[in-house]
Amino acid sequence: MFATLLAVVVALVLSHVAHEMAMALRNHDWARAWLRWLDARFPDDGFWRGRYGIALALVPVLLLVALLQWALHGTLFGLPSLLFGVAVLFHAWGPRNLDHDVDAVIEAPSGDARRSAAAWLWPPLRRDQARVDPPALVGAVFDAALRRWFGVLFWFLLLGPVGALAYRLAAIAAEDDVAAALPDETVTGARTLLAVLDWPVAQLVTLSLALVGNFDVVVGAWKEAGGASLRLDTGFLVAAGRASVRSEIADEAEEYADAGMATGSALVHELGPLPELRDAMSLVWRALLVWLALIALFVIAGWVS
Repeated sequence: MFATLLAVVVALVLSHVAHEMAMALRNHDWARAWLRWLDARFPDDGFWRGRYGIALALVPVLLLVALLQWALHGTLFGLPSLLFGVAVLFHAWGPRNLDHDVDAVIEAPSGDARRSAAAWLWPPLRRDQARVDPPALVGAVFDAALRRWFGVLFWFLLLGPVGALAYRLAAIAAEDDVAAALPDETVTGARTLLAVLDWPVAQLVTLSLALVGNFDVVVGAWKEAGGASLRLDTGFLVAAGRASVRSEIADEAEEYADAGMATGSALVHELGPLPELRDAMSLVWRALLVWLALIALFVIAGWVS
């Protein structure tokens, strides 16, 4: 748990103080090259071109990481294992800085500039679907938080470096530009795997939103969007996020109205441009802080015991 907490802090700090360096260290071109090599290596119909073909890409890499993870465990008071975990989680995090991308959208002038900035909130294969209306932007923020932060963190907590890297590789094979060049059935298998990995994470993030926002509003949106079912669909997270943001905006507007700025330009000025996007990012941060607080409690409990 301490390794996880340290790794997340390192990832967040470096993302903010050394944005360009962090993006360079999180370059996943090696994974894309590996997928392209496999596709060229198996040009005919076979296992690679089937629904479970993604296993050929994942198993060798994850087996190597698992062996390193096992070999380093317990050596030199656990320091090599700690550093390895920090390095893998940092590499799998992101790869882009979510705060930076959200700020770029808020600060961009309306029109093509804002649409270009907003496109970075969508996965590479869906950037042509980017929209700048507030509901779409809010949904993109929560989807991006799931892919960039919470998915990697959750599987790192469960499985260590293997889990974090497995999640990132599945996301690349399912949603990165390289997926357009892979066999359809292989990509379908990768997307199914990603949906399996995402579902429990989205449930926990939704619970975190309920804890840091309006509980009744979030739970109501979660139920209405099918969150109580076992369907491999994370749309309930977007629905809960949008409902929570609407609740936050309504509360802010009411506070300003009570202060004498009921309507009009004064209220718009106080809330600033795209207040929905700002509040969505605030909720994501608060949800992450809930996760980090729980991890810290486990760390303290371990030290005490």
